[in-house]
Amino acid sequence: MPKRTFRNFYLMLGLWFLPVVLLYGGCSLRMGDVLKSEPLPPKVGKMVVVGFKPAMSQWGTPGMIRSPISGATFVAEPVAQEVADRMTEKLFSTLLDDKGYELISPNQAKGVFASIVSSGQSLEDIEIFQKIGQTFFADTVLTGYIYRWQEREGTDYSVNRPASAAFDLYLISAHNRTVLWKGRFDKTQRSLSENILDMDTFIKGKGRWMTVNSLAELGLNKLMSEFPSSEKEKKD
Repeated sequence: MPKRTFRNFYLMLGLWFLPVVLLYGGCSLRMGDVLKSEPLPPKVGKMVVVGFKPAMSQWGTPGMIRSPISGATFVAEPVAQEVADRMTEKLFSTLLDDKGYELISPNQAKGVFASIVSSGQSLEDIEIFQKIGQTFFADTVLTGYIYRWQEREGTDYSVNRPASAAFDLYLISAHNRTVLWKGRFDKTQRSLSENILDMDTFIKGKGRWMTVNSLAELGLNKLMSEFPSSEKEKKD
């Protein structure tokens, strides 16, 4: 088939497909939102899973804030501690199921965290996490913040306001406070017509407006799918 015929064929196909996408009542995630991770050195040893913490207290004022670890900016609002606890449970469960690390649980880390904070020492967050790791003779600490947790206003097929979530994760060396790996999820759901390139998310969302729990779980699963396995798992 001549090249011109091929070009005409794909042009017609694109013109046919675009209206179908625009008319479809499903949802996707807008372009420009960030999801990233960085390579992890091969040996990380014992890991303390501190898990998630609200980046802003329930008495905070919504607005732009910076990550205490990376300095990255987020549109943030007050997040309940119970939200952070649920996300931490999902994170730890994923690590137990899919990775081969030697883990210290969030429940074990919680008491040490409270003890350090109540000691009256003036410490930055990353120093606190380092001390938690050293208390357990661990090599690394996995922790992160939840910046935004907005539930959708509406139903599966019609919303006044879509779900929106933002959180990050950091794997920190307990030896020298180096950030060995980091991941970030910051998304507000949008209709597929606003981003026809994110078909994968559209399919995973089953063409519906997701709840914030579903949206956040999608993001956490994506981050953890990119989180490197331990040396132990690789050998197995």
